[in-house]
Amino acid sequence: MRQTIRVERLLRESVETPYSNLVTRTTGRLVRTSIERALEADGAPLALLDFSDVGLVDFSCADEIIAKLLLDPPTGAYLVLQGLQDEQLEAIEHVLEHHELAALVHDPAQGGARPVGRVSADLRTVFFHLREAGASTAAALAGQMGWGATHTADALETLARLRLVRCSDGLYALPYDA
Repeated sequence: MRQTIRVERLLRESVETPYSNLVTRTTGRLVRTSIERALEADGAPLALLDFSDVGLVDFSCADEIIAKLLLDPPTGAYLVLQGLQDEQLEAIEHVLEHHELAALVHDPAQGGARPVGRVSADLRTVFFHLREAGASTAAALAGQMGWGATHTADALETLARLRLVRCSDGLYALPYDA
């Protein structure tokens, strides 16, 4: 079960503005509060935050919305960002790096989600192998990758802690595949 949240719509409702730019910390706080209410009302384990109709996203709004939602996800929902323009993603990645966070971004060109933010090369490798393999145990994925079981398990646990993958009964999967 997933929920799509159109960020531009919440911006217009929260701030009552004709503009579609996410600027100022106050605006970010109002939009984040609206997102949190929508997440709590729906209760879906996966939320797609759609930025398709949003103009500018400044650092303060990226910090107030994305970083705070990732640091304390309401209802434990997994978040996937979608519809981002390059300039918006640049601001969001800057904030993620600053807070040592990571997020999933839906990338239609790559055929699925990809991690952005503070994600090492090893974590990216494991993420993309899991994306290709589908739900898998650490041992099975290690065998497919030719990595040691402990190294693969540690990487998967880190990805799970960053909320980039789900883990249930030793089975790891991307949030939208689980």
